[in-house]
Amino acid sequence: MHLRLDSAQALVGEIAQATATCRAQWGVAPVGLHLASLCDAGAFLGVQDLSDQRDDGACTGEISAQMAADAGAQFAIIGHSERRQRHGESSDRVALKAQAALDAGLLPVVCVGESLVERQRGQELAVVRAQLAPVLSMIGAGRLAEIVIAYEPVWAIGTGETASPEQAQAMHAAIRAELATVSEEAAQQVRLLYGGSMKPGNAQALLSQIDIDGGLVGGASLNAADFAAIVAAAS
Repeated sequence: MHLRLDSAQALVGEIAQATATCRAQWGVAPVGLHLASLCDAGAFLGVQDLSDQRDDGACTGEISAQMAADAGAQFAIIGHSERRQRHGESSDRVALKAQAALDAGLLPVVCVGESLVERQRGQELAVVRAQLAPVLSMIGAGRLAEIVIAYEPVWAIGTGETASPEQAQAMHAAIRAELATVSEEAAQQVRLLYGGSMKPGNAQALLSQIDIDGGLVGGASLNAADFAAIVAAAS
């Protein structure tokens, strides 16, 4: 929940200019109310959340996947840790949202990740697998290659802490192995993003890992120069 409309427009314009020669794909997920106003900004646009309900109806405050697509969204962040923690979203609901996004022609960016306590207890793999299970069951092998998975260790979001490249790679490899239980071919096509305090200073080391295909960037995306540096590292 950052930036008024004029600031959002200025930021996206600065990012577009700074990344004009970069080969990596990049996108932004602004506040939903600003989405339509940014459609001509030259960015791959997404929403930060959407409803699991597909049909119009008595869902006050909700925005459906089709409404997001109508407003110009091309992707949707699904199951962000803040939605799971602060709004009690279950992995089953995340799966419904991912399916709704696919059906509306949006690219679902499905977030998974463990808390600090879960990592300290050695439960990180079990937690991430449990978060993935309903999504993989609902989507199946046929559409698996149409989603993106973002690993966001909750203990490294907005804290200044970052998983080491080795820790991040180990989890990304485990996620790809889990996807391969559904479809080995599709598992190699799914893009896996790292989403725990990626910054210009650590982007190259993280993105050089074999199973890390990009980043789900938080705070650094609010500064055009920082975000452009991460896009350049991805390029």
